Amino acid sequence: MVTGMMNLTQFSVFTNRDHMKDLRRYLTFKYVQYLVLPSPNIIVTLLGLFASVYVTLILTLPFVSRKSTAVFISNIAQADILVGCSIFSAMIQDVIKSEILSYSVQSTLRQNFQIANVHISSLLLSCVSLEAFLITFLPVETRHIRTVRCAKVASKIIWIAIIIECFLYQMECFKHLSISYFDTHRHVLLLLNYCYGATKLLKSVVYPIGLLLRIFNVYLFYKMYFRVLP
Repeated sequence: MVTGMMNLTQFSVFTNRDHMKDLRRYLTFKYVQYLVLPSPNIIVTLLGLFASVYVTLILTLPFVSRKSTAVFISNIAQADILVGCSIFSAMIQDVIKSEILSYSVQSTLRQNFQIANVHISSLLLSCVSLEAFLITFLPVETRHIRTVRCAKVASKIIWIAIIIECFLYQMECFKHLSISYFDTHRHVLLLLNYCYGATKLLKSVVYPIGLLLRIFNVYLFYKMYFRVLP
């Protein structure tokens, strides 16, 4: 009886919290994690994973806003599932290390989970920044594009683009293995060569795009800060 009342009290405290503040803190943490820190940190990554679980619980509450920003936040939290996949992949990597092909595929897959998490989250955070900028400067003119439907479409495009990117990276792991190992024919070799070329191109533009995203976000926050300051 007492335990039930304590659980009910704890649930009441959770539901009566100011969850908008929690969501703003979550976004601030994610900005620091992906757009400020120069490289992933295991402690920050785990904290971000737990924060995403908490935010996912918040977004299931019936009274939490279902606006476009919530769609982006939900997808940022879902992207941290890839962190869990990377950790699981690292845990079982030693189990199959006797298989040369499996070990190579496993190692590349673990890296791709991390890359996908960082790239998806960074792009979604940039969408949140852009939306905040439009709300501040062009609230009426951009109302028709700041919708839940547009947010879902933008999120799907980001997910698809990054999945394609990581697929190309995954195909690159076959480059260092003997082609006779796969017993492939000419069309498969042409596909692999195409993937290698596309991967080289991607790697040459990923860093500049990441740098531009950081500059883009800093510029938007700079403009909004000085707009609110007076």
